[in-house]
Formats: sequence, C-alpha cells, structure tokens
Amino acid sequence: MKHKKLLRVLAGESVSPPPIWLMRQAGRYLSEYRAVRAKAGSFLNLCYNPELAIEVTLQPIRRFGFDAAILFSDILVVPHALGVPLDYREGEGPVLQPVRSAEAVAKLSREAIEERLAPVYATVQGLAKSLPPETTLIGFAGVPWTVAAYIVEGQGGTDHATLIRWAWRDPQGFAALIGLLVEATTRHLLAQIQAGAEVVQLFESWGGAAPDALFQRWCIEPVTEIVRRLKAAAPEVPVIGFPRGAGAWLARYAEETGVQGIGVDQGTSLAVARAVVPDRVAIQGNLDPLVLVEGGAALDSEIDRITDLMAGAPHVFNLGHGIHQDTPPEHVAQLIERVRSRRP
Repeated sequence: MKHKKLLRVLAGESVSPPPIWLMRQAGRYLSEYRAVRAKAGSFLNLCYNPELAIEVTLQPIRRFGFDAAILFSDILVVPHALGVPLDYREGEGPVLQPVRSAEAVAKLSREAIEERLAPVYATVQGLAKSLPPETTLIGFAGVPWTVAAYIVEGQGGTDHATLIRWAWRDPQGFAALIGLLVEATTRHLLAQIQAGAEVVQLFESWGGAAPDALFQRWCIEPVTEIVRRLKAAAPEVPVIGFPRGAGAWLARYAEETGVQGIGVDQGTSLAVARAVVPDRVAIQGNLDPLVLVEGGAALDSEIDRITDLMAGAPHVFNLGHGIHQDTPPEHVAQLIERVRSRRP
C-alpha cells in the first residue's frame, strides 16, 4: 500500500501529484486496442477471452504508465450471466431481451454466476500477476439501477420511460429485479476481489435518469447494501462510487453508501463537490472528456484548474466520464505529463 498512490488516496491521504487513471482507458482511441478487438471478432468474445482481455487492459499501462489499471470487461456481463440474452451490434451498442415484470425476473437464474463469469476472474488473476508493482488493479460492476435500465429498456440511450414507469407502477415487482441485481453484483465483485482486484468501482451511469423522488430508494439504498456486504467480506478493499448525474444527491450518496471514493462527472462543479462531500471520501474526476480530445492550451488550463482546486485534498485525477474514441493518444500523454509535473 505504501507505494500504491491510489490506495493511499482512498485511505484519505492527499498525494501530490495525484494518482491518475481514466475511465475506458483501454479502448478505441488506441490503435493497438482496435487490432485486438478485430482479432476477437466481437466485443463479448473480447470480454470473455482472458488472454485478449489482459492484453487490452495492459496496453494503456505500457503506453502511458497510469497509476491504476481497470479490468477490461463490461457492466452487462452480470445480466448476461443471469440468463438475459445479450448482443452488441455495430452502430447500436448493447441489445438485450427486455425483462419487464416480476414473472420475468423469477425466470432468471441466480445459480452459477461465478461459473459463467469464470473467464472474467481469470483475466483479473492474470492482471494481478502482470501489472507493475506500483500499479493498482481496479475491478468494477454496474449498480442495480443502471443495469436495470439496460435490462428493462433492452438497450442504452433511451429516455428510460419503461424503467421509470415500472418503478412507479409496481415497486414490489421492481424490487425483485433490484434485489436480484444487488446479490449478483456483490457476488461478481467479491469474485473479482478474490482473484486479485485491489479496488472496485461501482458505475451508476444512468443515475441522472432517476427522478428525485426515486433516487433514495433505487440508487442510494441498493448501493449502500452492496457496499455493506463487500465490507463485511473484504473490509480492506476500497470502493469508489461513480453516480453520474447525481447532482444535488452527490453529498448524500457519498455519506450514506459508505464508499471511500466518489467520482464526479464533468457536469458537476468540483468546487461544490469538495465543499459538500465528507472529508473522509476521496474525490475522483472530473476533466471533460472533450477537452482531452481538444488538447493543447485548453487541456493544460483545465488540468491546472482541477489540480489547484483539489490541492490538499484526497484526489484521484480522472475524467468526468469515459474517454472519447476520437481522443488523440498524444493528448493523453500530454495529460499525464502535465498532471505529474505540477506541484502545489
């Protein structure tokens, strides 16, 4: 732990320069990733092939020397393991067979999740043996509201009307789906920890879609339960929550869920986040992915603003969302050099 900057920050220490990693740091902006993706034949094949998944996870570490590597996988492997048919189509993204009733939830299989996802855990094991000793290994999962959004809508990028109407119309039936996802997500994360993950991140990608009156019950409470179970089984492993679009709920999310770090999206004021998030919780974020695409003086200015604003606080430098596929790799190199060259 003494030489792993991310773990030090998640324990509440202010480190200068801060640790840096990027959401989706292994991905389409890298030519070497595109070559491996073509070899895999499909996105799911890549997720379930430990040799190839290890390779793409390591690519940005070799090229940029990030302080952390995040497992290459996808949040939708959990519903896939539960028996929800899943396909990734070019130009459409993920397409699932929708689940829209308590009766349909009852037909999903909670047995042998770990067996179905064994290739993912083999990837984690391989990464734990392959990473440089100073690099932290991050596992992850989607949280119940966000994963439910895909399961119920059958795809991403919708207005989530079907999801939200079910939550209003039949809270008991909707609770059956959320409860199943709490269990499956916890098991998935614990299996990653057992395989060697040192930190886990919970992605609440669609938190901003939850109406204010539903956010506490369907976003905060399920995550609180997942974190409680993780801490009971693996108290030494920090948890980062990323409630994208949480807005005014950010402070309550950080306070109530029990996470050690909280990701802040680019639409949220970092100054406000620092003011309202409990001091014990590290703040991660929140560089705009599009200023990373732009690069140059604009990028340098934003890096300086963020590092100055977070000086003296436990801070993980990251984006406010995943890296854009059009990002020039040399801009990522610029980002790394600028962050690491700055001093208070």
